[in-house]
Amino acid sequence: MAQSTEQKLLGKIYGKGRGWVFSQKDFARLASRGAIDIALHRLLAKGTIRRVIRGIYDYPPYSDLLEAEMGPDIDQVAGALARKFGWRIQPSGPAAQNLLGLSTQVPAMYVFLSDGPDRSYEIGTTSLAFKHTALKEAGFRYHESALIVQALKSLGADGIRPRGIARIRKWLDPQLRGKILADTSTATGWVYAAIRKICREDGDG
Repeated sequence: MAQSTEQKLLGKIYGKGRGWVFSQKDFARLASRGAIDIALHRLLAKGTIRRVIRGIYDYPPYSDLLEAEMGPDIDQVAGALARKFGWRIQPSGPAAQNLLGLSTQVPAMYVFLSDGPDRSYEIGTTSLAFKHTALKEAGFRYHESALIVQALKSLGADGIRPRGIARIRKWLDPQLRGKILADTSTATGWVYAAIRKICREDGDG
């Protein structure tokens, strides 16, 4: 029996897991636009997904500790918008620091650099802004690479501490260590030296 469009969408959404943010475009290969829009509307009505902003939805992250849904992941929202509009993006240094947990302050605005137009969005009480610029680190294969490089460059060579190295290592999926090392091999010398410490298998910063 053929799957309905709603079932196809659910399969992809569940496969990505809670916290995934998406738009209609992310399902373009699964069905017609009209069928996708109807399926999204049904899933929204059921409470399975949540509208973040117009045309952007998420599979809400859930906190077992708080026993409640959490706010949308800003990094995921930025990625969904980039895919929707065909932009290449990278986080600004301060945004990268916050997303990696290196900064304890919750910014009122997350800024991403983009090869698209200047745009801004309100995500609850947080602003998300895209600033048009020439992207210097747009050639990385992995999104994690850009996040780490931007955060380290924002900290500066003298601002990198063992605690920060340990924090990024904890955040980074161990299975990606080798891939990130290869992906960032062209980064500035001191940046790559820090990445090598982050990706050390023995965990010694």
